Amino acid sequence: METQTQPVRCDRAVESCAADLVGVIVAPAAVKIEGVGEVSAWHKIGVFLRILREQIRRNRTANALLRAVGATLRSFANVVHQLWLEVTGTIFLAMACFGGFALVREYMKYQAGRTTAGRVAIAVAFTLAFGWFGLSSFWRAHRRSKPREQAGR
Repeated sequence: METQTQPVRCDRAVESCAADLVGVIVAPAAVKIEGVGEVSAWHKIGVFLRILREQIRRNRTANALLRAVGATLRSFANVVHQLWLEVTGTIFLAMACFGGFALVREYMKYQAGRTTAGRVAIAVAFTLAFGWFGLSSFWRAHRRSKPREQAGR
């Protein structure tokens, strides 16, 4: 025969009611179920921005302003990247020039017998590597500055 358990009601304070509950795993005070979990601040910001974007898309003036700002920022980013490539290319070529001077100095010492061929090889490798870095940076800058050709022409 099965015995059915009846829910226990207790109108007294939780401490005195806990004595009446025998065989219960969780105390009644510990059982608390939240209806809605906490939402992170980033999630709230994301929802807000999504709603804001939808509202802006419905407004023609705001939509035009948003597109203009986007185009301006893209153009500005392209110019900054172009400048970055040219500045890093200049720095690398300047370092290659210093490496070239060191190469000449080490080669003169090698001819006089005051240094080893390893030091000359290191100077050659340094000069060639930084020369390559500088030239490739300028080549990338040149490729980015060309107007993009349309596909199919």
